[in-house]
Amino acid sequence: MTYGYIRVSTDKQTVENQRFEIERFCSKNKLKIEQWIEETISGTKSPEKRLLGPLLAEVQKDDLIICSELSRLGRSLFMIMSILNHLMNIGVRVWTIKDNYRLGDNIQSKVLAFAFALSAEIERDLISQRTKEALARKKAEGVILGRPIGSKSQIVKLSGHEKDIEDLLDKHISKSAIGRILGVHRMTVDAFMKERMVK
Repeated sequence: MTYGYIRVSTDKQTVENQRFEIERFCSKNKLKIEQWIEETISGTKSPEKRLLGPLLAEVQKDDLIICSELSRLGRSLFMIMSILNHLMNIGVRVWTIKDNYRLGDNIQSKVLAFAFALSAEIERDLISQRTKEALARKKAEGVILGRPIGSKSQIVKLSGHEKDIEDLLDKHISKSAIGRILGVHRMTVDAFMKERMVK
């Protein structure tokens, strides 16, 4: 059985972006999702309090769980490792798209999963700490934080999604639907298309 697991933290986020990524990945790799698990809940909640809990109890050897990234499974190193350990012990594979991991029941996968989760958590902490220190230093120096009034960033929310938008337009997907898939408002899609000359 092949499962697609999707989790977002708040109602303001959309599951459609992750679903789009997983479906595109499956299409390229000739896979078919046989059952979707979608939920809107914080990753800090234990699996038992999420739809992930019943999934962990249901899966069997040689099943495959596909998700966008390991952080969808949980937000702490201990939780992610606990979930992966359980799945690997019963022979369930976990594939991620953004991280590009293929985790199975072997020692290399366990080492890889541990190294990834540990480094990701450390990196998040370091980035947060460096950002806070830099902002505090600039504020102390009297620097006005934020983008100058009237300036416009060359990198916007949809930067890098030009090809995705073109593919969706070729399939006659509306701008509203594209916005939902990419997690932005329809007007954002419209403005991006006009400015970046997306057809």
